[in-house]
Amino acid sequence: MKRERREAMGWSRFALLLLVLVDVMGQGMIFPIVNTLVMVPGSTFVPRGDSLAIREIDFSLLTAAFYISWFFGGAYISKLSDYIGRKKAILVCLFGALFGYGLAVVALLWSNLALLVLARAITGFSAGNQPIAQAALVDLSTTSAERNRNMGYVTAAIALGLIIGPLFAGTLSDPSIMGSYASLELPFYAALVLILINIALIIIFFEETNQTRRKIDFGLSEVFLVLWRAHSRPTILKLCAVFLFVEVGLSAFYIYLNNYMVLRFGFDTLQNSILMIIFGSVLALVSSLLVGPISQRFSKVATIVVSVTVMGVGLLVFTVNDVAWLSYFLTVPIVAAFALTLPLMFSLFSAAVDESEQGWIMGITISSSTGGQFILAIAGASLMTANIHGVFIAGITCFAIALGLIFLLWRQPDIRALDYG
Repeated sequence: MKRERREAMGWSRFALLLLVLVDVMGQGMIFPIVNTLVMVPGSTFVPRGDSLAIREIDFSLLTAAFYISWFFGGAYISKLSDYIGRKKAILVCLFGALFGYGLAVVALLWSNLALLVLARAITGFSAGNQPIAQAALVDLSTTSAERNRNMGYVTAAIALGLIIGPLFAGTLSDPSIMGSYASLELPFYAALVLILINIALIIIFFEETNQTRRKIDFGLSEVFLVLWRAHSRPTILKLCAVFLFVEVGLSAFYIYLNNYMVLRFGFDTLQNSILMIIFGSVLALVSSLLVGPISQRFSKVATIVVSVTVMGVGLLVFTVNDVAWLSYFLTVPIVAAFALTLPLMFSLFSAAVDESEQGWIMGITISSSTGGQFILAIAGASLMTANIHGVFIAGITCFAIALGLIFLLWRQPDIRALDYG
C-alpha cells in the first residue's frame, strides 16, 4: 500500500512539474519565433517598410500582452484554486492554453499580428497555473527539506521548458532538419500535443491536494485586492521588494536576449535557439543538482546575496562583450546564479505563510515578477531604440537595487527566522 501511494505521489508530482514545463516552454519557444517574425529583415509577417522602431514596438506588444495577462492570471487563478481546488483550476488553465496555442497557429497562417497578440494574451492568462502547481507541490511536502527540494524541481522544470521551447522553435522550423515539413507553425502543433498529454496526466494521476471548498465570492477586481493584502504583511513586502528587482533584472536579460543578439551579431532563429538551450540547460543542472546541497550548507539569504552579485557582474561583462561566440559562455554564470536564487526565494515566500495561503503567496510571486516584466516589455522598445545596451543596463541597475534592499530590509528578525526555518 505504501509503495503504491509513493508511486501515485510520484506520478502526481510528475504531472505538476510537466505543467510548469509546458508553461515555460511557450516562453522559450516564442522568443526565437517572434524575433524571426518581426525583427529579422525580409520577414513577411510585418510590412517590409516598417522601421526598426516600429518593429521594436511590435515585439513589445507581443511580449507585453503575455506578461500583463500572466499578471492577472497568476493572482486570480491561484486564488481561485484555494476555493475550487487545485485540480479544477489547473484544468481550466490547460484548456485555455490549448485554445491560445491553436489561435497562434491561425495567426501565423494568416500573418495576422493582432490575432497573435490576442493568442499571446490568452496563453499568458492560462500561465496562471504555474503558481497553482507550486502550491500543490508545497501541499505534497511534509518537511522543510522536501519543500526546498520540490522548489528546486520547479526551477528544473522551468529550465527544461526553456530547453524544449527553443528546441521546438529551432529544429521544427528549420528546413535543413525537417525538410518540407518545417514551418514556424510546427512548434505550436508540438506544443498542442504536449498540452493534451498534460491534461490526460492531470485527470488520471493528480489527486486534489486542497480539499477545502469555499463559495467563490470575488471577481477579477479581486486581483488588485489579492495584491493589496500584502501591504499589511511586512515580511511579505520585504520579500516582494527584492524579488521584484531580481526578476526584472533577469527578465531584462532573458526577454531581450534574442532581440539583442539579432541586432548586435545578426543571429538567426537556430543560433538564438541554441543560446536559449544553453540558458535552460544551465538552469536545469544547477537547480536540480546544487540547490539542495547548497541550501543545507549555507543560509538562504547569504546564497541569494552572492547569486545576485554574480548576476549583476555577469550581465555587465555580457554587455561589454563584442565577440559573438563568447556570448554563449558568458550566459552561463548569469543563469547559474539565477538558478540558485529562484527556488530559495520561493522557499522563503512559502515559509512566510501557512498552508491555507500557499496558493495566494505563489500567486503573489508570479504577479510581482510579471508586473515588473510587463513594465520592462513596454519600456524595452524605447530603451533599445535609444541604445542597444539600454535594456541590459536597466537589468544591471535592478540587480544593484535588489542588493541594496537585501542589506536594508533583510536584517530584521522576521527574515532571519525564515532563513533558518
